[in-house]
Amino acid sequence: MILTADSTIAHRTNRRRTPNGWNTTFIGQNRGTLKQGDPVPSSDGLYPMAFLVEKEAAAVVHPHFHQADQYQVVVQGSGRLGLHDVCSVAVHYTDAYSAYGPIVAADEGVSWFTLRNAWDPGARYMPQHRRQLREARARYQHREATCGPLPPLTQQELTALAAPTAEAVIAEAADGLGTWRYTVPAGGSVTGPDPSTGAGQFWLVASGSAAVADGAQLPGRSCIFVPPEHAAASLCAGHGGADLICMQFPKRARD
Repeated sequence: MILTADSTIAHRTNRRRTPNGWNTTFIGQNRGTLKQGDPVPSSDGLYPMAFLVEKEAAAVVHPHFHQADQYQVVVQGSGRLGLHDVCSVAVHYTDAYSAYGPIVAADEGVSWFTLRNAWDPGARYMPQHRRQLREARARYQHREATCGPLPPLTQQELTALAAPTAEAVIAEAADGLGTWRYTVPAGGSVTGPDPSTGAGQFWLVASGSAAVADGAQLPGRSCIFVPPEHAAASLCAGHGGADLICMQFPKRARD
């Protein structure tokens, strides 16, 4: 089943304060939303997670890694991720057990989506967890893939679109990892890649609005998850057009 999260509703109902910013849950639970006594999701199967992280000026997230594959998508502000400057829209992918960082917010702060297809209990910081990282290397490679910035199309640029466009911004790998950008004029539609070639897809409405088949229109910064067993997703742009990013996870032994 396709999952959708309307950004307007998520901000109104799921936004919570953190020591140096805000977190907003879009899809699934995460370590910040699980209540005492709630069952912890299994890390062995598919479990889509999507949340928006907003960091204030000069906030720092120290180098760390996760047990799940993940995308991070910068959607507002700017800063630095490791050695690279980032701004909207920048896409950063890391395999499980791939250390990265630090993330440092610039003067205007920085906001990014964290997107995962499996449960993750939280960051494991370096150098405290270096031994665990080394032990995982026999099973997990270190892999990062990036693209951007891909500035979202303005309303004027969306209105000027004459036909849909599609572009691979992270070339599809043999295991299915890949990212594509679609721009769609008002009322137009696009069909994404076959989800069975990977382990699930997240779509992000970078600007404009769009809807899945028989679904409501989703405004900018809304999320969609397409599981690998589902048919390729078709999205229809709203009356103002849509700028869309599709991010596919690689297949794993569990898939």
